[in-house]
Amino acid sequence: MMALEIAGLAVFAATVVLFLILLPRGGRTHRFVGTEFEPYVAVLLTGMIALSFTMILAGVLQGLG
Repeated sequence: MMALEIAGLAVFAATVVLFLILLPRGGRTHRFVGTEFEPYVAVLLTGMIALSFTMILAGVLQGLG
């Protein structure tokens, strides 16, 4: 129960760090912008957020009963 919540928070933290790394800096966009990988990056970030929320919710529900 607690392990799922901690793992979910870890995945969420990794998602936030990855998102911050991918933000534009110094007026320059990331190297994935304008390539065939651009839509996959968005899907990856969305999937990681969904996974983290699912893990946190599963841990909470498991703890409740």
